[in-house]
Amino acid sequence: MKYDSELLCCLYLKLLFIFFFYSFEHGSVLTQSRELYKLSSRKSRAPFDMPAAEVQALYEQQGYLSALPILSPEELQSARDAFAELERKHGEDYTAYSLHNIHMEYEWARGLAKHPRLLQVVTAALGPDVILLDSRFICKYPVSNKQQNNDVIAYNQSGNSCEEKKEGSANEEKDSLPFVAWHQDMKYWGFDGGPVLSVWLALDDSLEDNGALQVIPGSHHSGLLPHHQSKRSGNMLSVNQEIPEELVETEKAVLCPLLAGQMSIHDGLLVHASDPNTSSRRRCGYVLRYVPTCTYPIQDPERPRTFPATLLVNGVDKYNHFSKQNSTL
Repeated sequence: MKYDSELLCCLYLKLLFIFFFYSFEHGSVLTQSRELYKLSSRKSRAPFDMPAAEVQALYEQQGYLSALPILSPEELQSARDAFAELERKHGEDYTAYSLHNIHMEYEWARGLAKHPRLLQVVTAALGPDVILLDSRFICKYPVSNKQQNNDVIAYNQSGNSCEEKKEGSANEEKDSLPFVAWHQDMKYWGFDGGPVLSVWLALDDSLEDNGALQVIPGSHHSGLLPHHQSKRSGNMLSVNQEIPEELVETEKAVLCPLLAGQMSIHDGLLVHASDPNTSSRRRCGYVLRYVPTCTYPIQDPERPRTFPATLLVNGVDKYNHFSKQNSTL
């Protein structure tokens, strides 16, 4: 009996050692699995279970909404198959950032931009008369086959589906990878008369290790901030600008994880960014910009802006600010 007890005790200690060793070595994987489960099992609150006025108020207060379920599994697979065909046709160097306004060419891309659940969110935030301004696929392809042992998402069920991002030390390899610096979309677009709303519709899971969106909640209330040339290489923004570090309240940054088929939306003045993809997985999303029909472009002779692919996606356009030939495809 004594030997049986000692044997059981030794076995218990051995199993306990194995458990703690595995947890230490694979903690990030276990944590990520739990967070994926939380995201996938989460019931939708805003905007589908809330009146449009409440959705609009929450969006105006925070400047963003996240983890909104849009695509069914079948719709997601269809979109991924169509995108894979473009990857085969053009190559990853091209599809990383150069698939611009393909909603004018491909019915499936136009269908995503006019998806009923997506437009339910957009019209709740902007009102019933909405124009699709621009579209682009953005992909951060994996550049390392080694999974980094980073802190991952700490998901908060009590608020919006984002949580405070843990500070992590960046290494030299990470600093050289493609990233998106802290910026505001309105710096590059130039509009007045109404807001601009940006959508990220996820074709892939978007988590911390593959460069998920980060936002500064409420920062859109500060108006347009100064931007200057980025000193760091790898910035994916076309004019390589960023908001000076001293103007970004990074301690308030939240990470916005998405599962494939979900989307986030944010205001054109919201300060946001995304880190490099340090995982072995692709992060691809469909970026769509929407405006209410009352919004109009500001003329800037130093940087002329044209919008050849606008599309009325909901309601009526009584202003014709962009083109009297505005498409209703």
